[in-house]
Amino acid sequence: MTTVFSKIIAGKLPCKKVFENERILAIEDIAPVAPVHILIMPKKEIPNLQSAEPEDMPLILEIVEVAKMLADEFNIEEGYRLLTNNGPDGGQVVFHLHFHLIGGRKLSHIG
Repeated sequence: MTTVFSKIIAGKLPCKKVFENERILAIEDIAPVAPVHILIMPKKEIPNLQSAEPEDMPLILEIVEVAKMLADEFNIEEGYRLLTNNGPDGGQVVFHLHFHLIGGRKLSHIG
């Protein structure tokens, strides 16, 4: 599967990286909804959260740890949202698992 994120991970498309290691890439969102809007994704191609296998759970935990670290780095640790969209009915547009770290302003209640 080739997605825009797999092209970014492969270095074929530009991005503004804020974190990278062997397993995870975090980049600034090109259409931010808040002052801080970072996309955190595994380099492993996983279509969505529902497709994650039991062996992927340590990677998901590492993504959460990266999100916490970035929240500290961007001074949003007192209020942020970490979310993923799963499937077309959940609003997913790019079918490569990724999480949105959103903060930097007061966020409204989702209800």
